[in-house]
Amino acid sequence: MEATPDAEIQVTWEDQQNINAFSRLNAKLEDLQVQYEDKKLEIEYLDDLAMELELADEDEPISYKIGDIFIDLSLEEAQDRLQSEKDRLDYAIDALKNDMDEVETKLAGLKKTLYGKFKTAINLEKD
Repeated sequence: MEATPDAEIQVTWEDQQNINAFSRLNAKLEDLQVQYEDKKLEIEYLDDLAMELELADEDEPISYKIGDIFIDLSLEEAQDRLQSEKDRLDYAIDALKNDMDEVETKLAGLKKTLYGKFKTAINLEKD
């Protein structure tokens, strides 16, 4: 049965649940994308800091911020902590990427289902 623009399409309870699920997943994807970009920016800052530490004098203590305080560390300790932080962020970025891929897969399935029923009567694309 081909839907025409003037034809009334029945929206079942299941259809409404799919539309709601699509909306929630879309919002979740946007949140994950923001977190992903924030983590990538943090990695860039840490990379810049690592380059600055390469120029530092080995005999001078490095002020390293932990929470709200600064402590003095040796250059090697500061570089080790910096690498640990980069590793932690890399892991977080990988986890976020996996979560985004999973949400995108679910969204694609819901799009297929909803467009299959509603054709052009529904718009699921971002503006």
